[in-house]
Amino acid sequence: MPETSEKLAVIRHSVSHVMAQAVTRLFPGTKVAIGPSIENGFYYDFQFPAGKDGKPQFSEGDLPAIEAEMKKIIDSRQEFARVEMGREEALARFAGEPFKQELISELPLGEQAEQTPISIYENRNADGAAQWEDLCRGPHVQNTRELHSGAFKLMNIAGAYWRGDENRPMLTRIYGTAWENPKDLKAYLAFLEEVEKRDHRRIGKELDLYSTHEQAGAGLVYWHPKGGRMRVAVEDFWRQAHYRNGYEILYTPHIGKSWLWETSGHLGFYKEGMYSPMEIDKQDYFIKPMNCPFHIMIYNNSGHSYRDLPLRWAELGTVYRYERSGVLHGLLRVRGFTQDDAHIICTPEQMESEILEVLRFGLWMWNVFGFKDIKAYLATKPAESVGEQSRWDAALESLRKAVEAEGLAYEIDEGGGAFYGPKIDLKIKDALGREWQMSTIQFDFNEPERFDMTFVDSDGKHKRPYMIHRTLLGSMERFFGVLIEHFGGAFPVWLAPEQAAVIPVSEIFNDYAQKTAAELKERGLRVSVELDDGRLNAKVRDCQNRKIPYMLVVGEREANEGTVSIRLRDGRQMPAMKAAEFAGYAAKKAESRDLEL
Repeated sequence: MPETSEKLAVIRHSVSHVMAQAVTRLFPGTKVAIGPSIENGFYYDFQFPAGKDGKPQFSEGDLPAIEAEMKKIIDSRQEFARVEMGREEALARFAGEPFKQELISELPLGEQAEQTPISIYENRNADGAAQWEDLCRGPHVQNTRELHSGAFKLMNIAGAYWRGDENRPMLTRIYGTAWENPKDLKAYLAFLEEVEKRDHRRIGKELDLYSTHEQAGAGLVYWHPKGGRMRVAVEDFWRQAHYRNGYEILYTPHIGKSWLWETSGHLGFYKEGMYSPMEIDKQDYFIKPMNCPFHIMIYNNSGHSYRDLPLRWAELGTVYRYERSGVLHGLLRVRGFTQDDAHIICTPEQMESEILEVLRFGLWMWNVFGFKDIKAYLATKPAESVGEQSRWDAALESLRKAVEAEGLAYEIDEGGGAFYGPKIDLKIKDALGREWQMSTIQFDFNEPERFDMTFVDSDGKHKRPYMIHRTLLGSMERFFGVLIEHFGGAFPVWLAPEQAAVIPVSEIFNDYAQKTAAELKERGLRVSVELDDGRLNAKVRDCQNRKIPYMLVVGEREANEGTVSIRLRDGRQMPAMKAAEFAGYAAKKAESRDLEL
């Protein structure tokens, strides 16, 4: 897919103005809001006039007509002309446009209002007459001749509250995409088709992995048996890897008294993401949005010496955070999720080495799952934060050293840190080149102070430990959403919910099929037996649609010889093997976590 650039941003913003001009031509009385360029395209928000039924006189079916009008405007070679004026003149120019009036009224002014110019852009025809205008900083192309009438497409519509405020008018947002030439547009549309094919919501339903039920609670995930098999495979691997890397596994409650969240600072800095408290024994309890205060309670349960540190404590802890219903999206944006959370409690001298080990651990784990294109983002101190600047600077430098030691490409994310310390975010690229933010390594010198955490150092004095928060996979829900789309549902053997299917050619070979399946299950493989009386080709096709890695066809010859005929989900065939030999082969594939069949 072609990459974005400043030139493309200018093209897209210019095409958005052309779209708005076309809309106002075709739908007189439409009020115009805002229309920026965005990643891969643009949008514009409109308030369409209502018809007799009270509904807007516009639907998605009108997009082709708007596209046709846009092509006429582009082909007419209109000029984009910047005009500057004072506030009063701007307000007069946009009389009858309430959204523009509001924006103009809020524009910052200098000491003398009329000396601070407000810019608009006019679309002018060949004789210089303005055909349309909008409040805009620009920039735009010089003339619509620089736009290609075959390199844009209107994609879809959505509802959008004015300025994102649920108490303001609901507008109609039209999304579009624009490129330098038709070839790039075609490539982008092909990319979108592939994205649609890999949509985890569709694949999750087809493979019967999970479901969501808005009537029972939006943003909450129900894992089905096949999805549960995958989670067990991932979580077992996760636990084994953590034990090998010196971690211990914790389990903590789902609710806690309000003082925990007051002490941690979450009620002060994160309250909008927490659910309302429940009263228990006349005290407020909150359902946990984070696991860290609970891990601290375990630490403070007993005294610690410098000889005990570092402590590496991990938990697959389910947390709950409020998200607006409009942003909920399958597994990728939910309200209840399980974090692969961990907290490392260490001495100040151990901080740098521990951060480096966490980073190495995370990179290794992503490589196991087949993700090798990884970039780091160093997030600095946000506007609302706690702690001395010198501590922030020292912590950020430790994070920087770890990233550079691993040779990772990185960018600075100004102000993107947590309120209690800077962090490293790792973003991975999937099979389609899309970037996902997954792992986080956060430094914290706030909670050890707030919860009075101490250890006895070698000099016999009580001192504050340092604390590192980290997730490697992020949330299990989001991780699985990314995993499904990365593999398109065709998972490697060790992750596949069904690793093999035994398919008898007719019912007289059902007993041999079941015996073969039992032999495979003894080796720990996840196996189904296709005992229905359908045709063989239909059974094979169904197993291919279920993206099962191995299909083992058994008939008279196989039953007599104790073998299986092996078909791969991609259509290839393997040589026939003894059932026990194949069981060993498939088990080795699964145990080695080989990404290839």
